[in-house]
Amino acid sequence: MDRLKHHRKIVLELLTEYHQLNKKSGSTTESALTFDEVRDLYLLLLMGWQKDERIKSVIIHIRLKDNKIWIEEDWTEDGVATDLLHSGIAREEIVLAFHPPHVRQYTEFAIT
Repeated sequence: MDRLKHHRKIVLELLTEYHQLNKKSGSTTESALTFDEVRDLYLLLLMGWQKDERIKSVIIHIRLKDNKIWIEEDWTEDGVATDLLHSGIAREEIVLAFHPPHVRQYTEFAIT
């Protein structure tokens, strides 16, 4: 399996797992998955109501770009990068894109 297909498979499995966890949590909000495999954009959204307040946010936003997994947004407890590492993705293939480019050099992950 080529790298892009492998990355897609891992990202789809990971986001689906997070989606299933939210469904089982009994939360008043619901999660929604958005997969765009043509543009390689992947989102896990949270939406609903908490009393009179509308809840709508991006929990995870991942892009596949230049043979790497770019984590654009991550509001999970342990971090999606940790899950990717446990799935066999190398640190050099993960970009923490939510950090400014000049800060990424201080992480253990790819810069670009």
